[in-house]
Amino acid sequence: METAPGFSGDTKALPPSPTKLCALIFATLGVQMQSKKKDRPGGLSHPAIVIVMASKVRKAVFPAAGLGTRFLPATKAQPKEMLPLVDKPLIQYGVEEALQSGIQNIIIVTGRGKSAIEDHFDVSFELENILETRGRKDLLSIVRSVSDMINVSYTRQKEALGLGHAVLRAMELVGNEPFAVVLADDVIDAETPCLRQLLDIYEFFCSPVVAVMEVPAENISAYGAIDAEPISHNGCKDRVFRVRNLVEKPKPSEAPSNLAIIGRYVLIPEIFQSLLAIEPGSGSEIQLTDALRHLLRTRPIYAYRFEGTRYDAGDKLGFLKATVEFALRRSDLGGPFREYLKGLGL
Repeated sequence: METAPGFSGDTKALPPSPTKLCALIFATLGVQMQSKKKDRPGGLSHPAIVIVMASKVRKAVFPAAGLGTRFLPATKAQPKEMLPLVDKPLIQYGVEEALQSGIQNIIIVTGRGKSAIEDHFDVSFELENILETRGRKDLLSIVRSVSDMINVSYTRQKEALGLGHAVLRAMELVGNEPFAVVLADDVIDAETPCLRQLLDIYEFFCSPVVAVMEVPAENISAYGAIDAEPISHNGCKDRVFRVRNLVEKPKPSEAPSNLAIIGRYVLIPEIFQSLLAIEPGSGSEIQLTDALRHLLRTRPIYAYRFEGTRYDAGDKLGFLKATVEFALRRSDLGGPFREYLKGLGL
């Protein structure tokens, strides 16, 4: 039987109390339980059970105000999020993942020179009219599917002051509800969308969740790293972790582990107060990792080693790898492209 959070699972122990038994049942159902003392008539007290259900995550924030310096000069006049991976811009892969994960609304945090992102997800009357006039129903369907894909809102980040600052800019649009954060640079190919995997963990534990993956020790300084203990979940002992600490871009010699945080998060609205409370960190920026460490003082945080392949499409080599592999998987391109690659004699 699966062990609920806070239980040892020792079958030789004494039978659990009614309160602990309720907690075990609720945890198995994905419900948190808080026990509080409640006065009875006559001055006596008894434990009252307060059930905390996980609120549905309806919104995802897409920070997209970065300068894209790793892709200069290509990003001098166009957003890096609009760089094409085969025939779709990077950000569309993240939006499609959010949609397939059950997200209903996305909030894109943009900056100066990012209007192409807004245009991409907007209606293009002129283009649609031309395609309809020429009888190109196939292309017309593709164009309309993008603008009809999902509800999109925008907010501006006037200065690139870090990922945490970008998330903070979405506070008013998010409101007092849990939300996801998706970084378009991280393109993830998975049978079950990576964000859906995180949402399942969030719904079980009713707590924030970050996606992690193992990276070579010498590369950990490019990521946020976690200190965490594995916990059993759904029969696996090496995918879910209870986070003890988080460190932004540590030196390899000082990293708590080689488990790196990558661009998928499920957060709770209390993160905004943590973002307001912290001081600028690495690079003199407001770091989301630092805010999560601040939130960890009062709330448990979990990490999930997701199933799938992640491509760092914000890096030139990672972008090329993703382009080749995604093209090879295409039914219309895979065969001819594979033959072309064979002909190179590599």
